[in-house]
Amino acid sequence: MPDGLFLTVEGIDGAGKSTQAAMLAQHLRTKGREVVLTREPGGSPGGEAIRRLLVEADGGDWSATTELLLFTAARRDHVEKIIRPALERGQVVISDRYIDSTRAYQGKGDLAAEIEELHARLIGLDPVRTLIYDLSPEDARARADRRAAGAASREDRFERRGVAFQGGLRSAFHEIAAAEPARVRLIDASGTAGQVFARTCAALEDLIGG
Repeated sequence: MPDGLFLTVEGIDGAGKSTQAAMLAQHLRTKGREVVLTREPGGSPGGEAIRRLLVEADGGDWSATTELLLFTAARRDHVEKIIRPALERGQVVISDRYIDSTRAYQGKGDLAAEIEELHARLIGLDPVRTLIYDLSPEDARARADRRAAGAASREDRFERRGVAFQGGLRSAFHEIAAAEPARVRLIDASGTAGQVFARTCAALEDLIGG
């Protein structure tokens, strides 16, 4: 295992995971840790190029298999260029989305086995701890709408699939949390950012202290 600490944050669109990831990174830096805050798809130059294909509103109408291959290619570049080197330097890596998003978004039906095979063969790196921020699709949509009102973004391809789609994702994330309780913590994402961050720290206390 690398010397650093690999953490990931997950959740449906609008659950607040990006805010929590940024707060966690700042908290750890005040404790003297070197932190790399990154995201998927993206993180590396190659990954960011693929991100533009995948998440912008005018992105391609990809099949589920094509999406899986694109996400895997982006992740491979991300791990090679950003995550593994940082871990080998002893840094904390916090990734805003990782393999569990692929499992939730592309893992329904016939692709679940392919996801695990590609991850094992081409990625081969799992986080020590994953925090899944849990919020109802309706509340998450309201948050996303407030965010969109404050800043223009073209990265709404998945959000435009609607509340029912987000509800399916929430169920998938719950299944992931139930299947891997040693790695995954399900975090109640309701309330203020500060209240949620207190839950974040509690879920990581065994790894980072108070």
